[in-house]
Amino acid sequence: MAYSILVTGGAGYVGSHAVDTLLAAGHRVVVLDNLEQGHRAAVPEGAELVVGDLADRELVASLVEGKDAVMHFAALSLVGDSMREPFRYLRTNVGNGLSLIEAAAQAGVRRFVLSSTANVYGRPGDGPLVEDSPLDPGSPYGESKRMLEQALVWSARLHGMAFAVLRYFNAAGAHPNGHLGEDHRPETHLIPLVLDVALGKRSHIEVYGTDYPTPDGTCIRDYIHVVDLADAHRRVLDLPEGESRLYNVGTGQGHSVNEIIEAARRVTGHPIPVKIGPRRPGDPAVLVAAADRLRAELGWTPRYTSIEETIRTAWVWRQKNPDGYGPDIAVAAQ
Repeated sequence: MAYSILVTGGAGYVGSHAVDTLLAAGHRVVVLDNLEQGHRAAVPEGAELVVGDLADRELVASLVEGKDAVMHFAALSLVGDSMREPFRYLRTNVGNGLSLIEAAAQAGVRRFVLSSTANVYGRPGDGPLVEDSPLDPGSPYGESKRMLEQALVWSARLHGMAFAVLRYFNAAGAHPNGHLGEDHRPETHLIPLVLDVALGKRSHIEVYGTDYPTPDGTCIRDYIHVVDLADAHRRVLDLPEGESRLYNVGTGQGHSVNEIIEAARRVTGHPIPVKIGPRRPGDPAVLVAAADRLRAELGWTPRYTSIEETIRTAWVWRQKNPDGYGPDIAVAAQ
């Protein structure tokens, strides 16, 4: 069945890949993005782009009208930045998110899909995090997502709008045909930073701490390919009518910082010099998400299970687009 879907933040990294996946499945997509962090060129052909802000309540109300679903990606999303500006993150993410949820519920939207974060969990134990792991957000960014998750629970109870929440750690890679990729400004993610060294745009990659209780002393993270992540967002649209779900999205396998660098060296053929820096405050040794529930209930299976394959798709994108989507295209809506 084809749905009419509003995607907020659909000009961003994960959002644009989700839009591409939705269009390929035959859905009709309207993208709302203020282009402060997203890129006009990232919006796939076939989607309607509305340049505007979530703070514009009249605009949001007009866009959710008649939609079958809302998929919400738009947010301030830098964990470290949120530690420095907590109130900005809470005000922007929670305030705009609540307005969107309210407008969707009032318009009778069938399902609300929230792109959340595994940063809502507390300190991990020995194994992968599951959906029932204790919640204790590690940052104001994570807290903002948890607050929206809870708002969706109340909206479902009181207004009947079903929801799906997807929690994940590290989106990685790029579309295999090379037309969509990762272009954050500033860039903070490990894989694109490592590939920038291979491109000669950086002299080295800094590794923050080599004395963690892991096999090689560097932090371990779960890297989920962005196309697999987009597929998970598409699949939750077909949940039974009126039923809400919460899912982790991950590979269930972790890779250390050193392993990522070594894999990038193999993919690019570049030595990728390293400098060792001190630990960053608050960085857990291991963060891995179990996605057994998503696999069992929706038949989701990650297509990209090799970290080298994931990095290779990102490398193709970076080689074709060394300046990302262009030198000066992130333009705020007036």
